[in-house]
Amino acid sequence: MAWKFLIASEEKQIMLLMSNRLGADICAVLRLSGPLKEQYAQEHGLSFQRLLDASSYKETHRRDMIRWGEEKRQADVGCFCRKVVEGISQPVWLVSDTRRVSDVQWFQEAYGAVTRTVRVVASEQSRRQRGWVFTPGVDDAESECGLDHLGGFDWVIENHGDEQQLQEQLGKLLGFIYSRL
Repeated sequence: MAWKFLIASEEKQIMLLMSNRLGADICAVLRLSGPLKEQYAQEHGLSFQRLLDASSYKETHRRDMIRWGEEKRQADVGCFCRKVVEGISQPVWLVSDTRRVSDVQWFQEAYGAVTRTVRVVASEQSRRQRGWVFTPGVDDAESECGLDHLGGFDWVIENHGDEQQLQEQLGKLLGFIYSRL
């Protein structure tokens, strides 16, 4: 039975740490934003690879891409969720870019009891220290903070810059994952 861990975070550090510890044969990191950006790039004649990074190129298209993605989700709430899981064979899935209640609900309905939710939180100060800059109308939209008021996460990982605390939290989560394999 494959476990699904919905990671409500954009923090690549967490994904990298977990996937490195679990290994590629056990763990697949699935970015919900991947299929969205790929389809958006195709339909708008843009570079998919450049939309994946944190460049000014992506920022130039970000608002319209968010609007476009919302329209797609309104027509079919699971359109990007279904696409991201196609052909994945590893027993553990780390689904990043999970930012909307509808994303969480889709995985819980599709995969039931093997789905676990993990919320990664970081203070604004620690996020700024890592280079984050607030963009009004974008960083306060559902596409970025749709889960801010959702409770009931199975795990909450705090990433405020204390490396030892982060490693302890991840160790407990990884212990749980290994106990289910």
